[in-house]
Amino acid sequence: MTTIKIDLVSDIACPWCAIGYARLQQALTTIPDISVELEWHAFQLNPDKNAPQEPILQALSKKYGRDENEMRASQEHMIQVATELGLNFSQLQQRYTCNTFDGHRLVKWAATQNKADAMKLALFDAYFGHAKNVADHQVLAQCAEDAGLSKKEAAKILASDKFAAVVTADIAKYQQAGISSVPAFIINNQYLISGAQEPAQLATALQKVATELA
Repeated sequence: MTTIKIDLVSDIACPWCAIGYARLQQALTTIPDISVELEWHAFQLNPDKNAPQEPILQALSKKYGRDENEMRASQEHMIQVATELGLNFSQLQQRYTCNTFDGHRLVKWAATQNKADAMKLALFDAYFGHAKNVADHQVLAQCAEDAGLSKKEAAKILASDKFAAVVTADIAKYQQAGISSVPAFIINNQYLISGAQEPAQLATALQKVATELA
């Protein structure tokens, strides 16, 4: 069994990050002789904490200079891809933009309890599946409970500045490394795979790295 380290740079508000993680899990089922040690790293698509929330289609239309119908078609494609992977993206087009900094703080805390994957999945489900505001502390605390963590402890962390410095450093580190879009899979600190690649491509890349390690 070969163990490969993957640093996964992603944002809670990024649909392709949820898809990328699901595709990685699918890839791993095809290469049973390889195991992965995964660490989540923070990235923010909407870093301005004071920015007003906007309906997602309107915000994307403004950001990319394309009309809302184009953005709707793009989102519908994502829903189809996600559904095939078993993800709940049913409210993808109903969500609003939001700041994910506090969500990233909870992911860092969850990692200390070996629950980072579960925390991230709970956040993805809340945002894409239920259009919940994942900047809201009550929503975040509930996501922590859904991930098998203490809701009360999550609320305490959110009311403090715990893990804020860790998240800030994380964001800065990968920005300085040239990561400008997510998801970004950094394999064994050597190789970068950008975007939510198909499971077969991820499996091939991991097998190549495993061969080099043998």
